[in-house]
Amino acid sequence: MNSQEAAFQPHIARRQKLGAFWKAVFLLSTLVGIVALAALLLSILNDCFGAVALQFEVDPASLAREGRPLEQLHSEELAEILRERLSRGLLRRLESEKPLEERDRQELYDLVLDRVAKLQVLKSWSLAESMLQRARIRDWISANHPEAQLRFRSWVSGRFLVSPQSSVPERAGVRAAVLGSLWMILITVVVAFPLGVGAAVYLEEYARENAFTRILQVNIYNLAGVPSIIYGILGLAVFVRLLGKLTSGALFGVVDPATANGRTILSAGLTLAALVLPLIIINSQEAIRAVPQSLRYSSYAVGATKWQTIWHHVLPGSFDRILTGTILAVSRAVGETAPLVVVGASTFVTRDPTSIFSKFTTLPIQIYQWTARPQAEFRRVAAAAIVVLLVLLLTMNTAAILMRDRISRKRRET
Repeated sequence: MNSQEAAFQPHIARRQKLGAFWKAVFLLSTLVGIVALAALLLSILNDCFGAVALQFEVDPASLAREGRPLEQLHSEELAEILRERLSRGLLRRLESEKPLEERDRQELYDLVLDRVAKLQVLKSWSLAESMLQRARIRDWISANHPEAQLRFRSWVSGRFLVSPQSSVPERAGVRAAVLGSLWMILITVVVAFPLGVGAAVYLEEYARENAFTRILQVNIYNLAGVPSIIYGILGLAVFVRLLGKLTSGALFGVVDPATANGRTILSAGLTLAALVLPLIIINSQEAIRAVPQSLRYSSYAVGATKWQTIWHHVLPGSFDRILTGTILAVSRAVGETAPLVVVGASTFVTRDPTSIFSKFTTLPIQIYQWTARPQAEFRRVAAAAIVVLLVLLLTMNTAAILMRDRISRKRRET
């Protein structure tokens, strides 16, 4: 070994040690992220399942008719019980939502249990408490409510998905919130995706390099980092107030008295479209920029025009990356709360949205409203709604990823 090799040898050892150190740091950061994610999921699932102590305020046996128990009564008899037992104001509200004659037997039976018999959750326990402290739970029920029923309950269920919002946690559901979220995301994608991709194509393929385009590009990057509450104020000023006739449906003669002020799904969708538009533009620009220039030159060499090159080569070659950026942008929009609160999302909606001009709520708004309630049971319901939101988000992302991979595979085959 000569003198130069001897002098170089310590540097190799130091660099190897430095590389091993940073490898350990990156591995540790990955493990911390996995542990944090696992802790979050376990915390949510811990509140989604568990034991509950149930008791009726009115004994269902007292509602029997002609010797037949409540569960054997016909629809007409259940409706008659509701008319006899409920206050006029509550009965009018239920009739305004959906007449009793149009409800099926299961709906009427649930209403009798909810509004007349008043099945109440006296206390609920988490999954960990239910598994590790069974004796203490039974002792509590025996000492405080000996007539109560102890049951294991999954707060995430089919009934939870199809039930409307309720002031009683054991009857609350997310049907209106899920439909509102789907309507809103559909409007967001339909508006933001073509505008974002079109703007990216113009900036990358047509716009000249000058002071105007540089200023425009800087502002797009700045808009991507603006807090979402600012977009909520923008939506309130533009889509709710300035364009209120359009977003309320008054321009088309389909205005709903509850949304005559423009606080509709359309306003919310347009606000979120403005929120994610800079993200889609930036991601689409990066995707278009990644297409090799040689592909463009080859297209020009065989006589293709600029638009033909963009349509047949640039966009197909970058569409999988564009979809990736759109997935990330839409994922952000699904979980937004602040701009929707400003635009006018309701925290308590029992009627399903029927059009883009309807009053609305969304899953994040519903979760926020439930977590603000003092009752522990509403925290269980909020955890169940979080699971529904995660499943909805993962389903949408999976569908988009499968579409992206299919497009990418077809492009490689051709």
